[in-house]
Amino acid sequence: MCVVTAVAGGERAGCLVGFASQCSIRPPRFVVWLSKANHTYRVARAAQHLAVHLLTRDQRDLAEHFGGRTGDDADKFAWPDWREGPAGAVVLEDVAAWFVGTVLHRVDGGDHVGHVLDPVGWGEGRPGPLLRLSDAATIEAGHPAD
Repeated sequence: MCVVTAVAGGERAGCLVGFASQCSIRPPRFVVWLSKANHTYRVARAAQHLAVHLLTRDQRDLAEHFGGRTGDDADKFAWPDWREGPAGAVVLEDVAAWFVGTVLHRVDGGDHVGHVLDPVGWGEGRPGPLLRLSDAATIEAGHPAD
């Protein structure tokens, strides 16, 4: 599980993502899949960069914050602490690891769109085991899947 943040048109957005993977070794590439139903997808359509954040298992509250609320009616960035990262991306503080990637391609996969990223900046912070799908399974999504 990871949190993806996007910035475009003066708007910030972020959501909990369960579909993400490295998709190339050379060159390094990563893909994150965003639901067409959520606010983050609408901002990410115009974003040139996305930030991907890994959470530790003890950060379930942060996962619930980004996964259980919608940016349509809540400012998800009033909490937690964040800073401007590479290319103006929103980088969350105190996460296990993060990277910012340039969006190279968008691939329609049905109810989600894959954003293929070229990493341009990264960092790490909080040690500990990473949050898994089973740790977040009971989080009620801020948006239905469709």
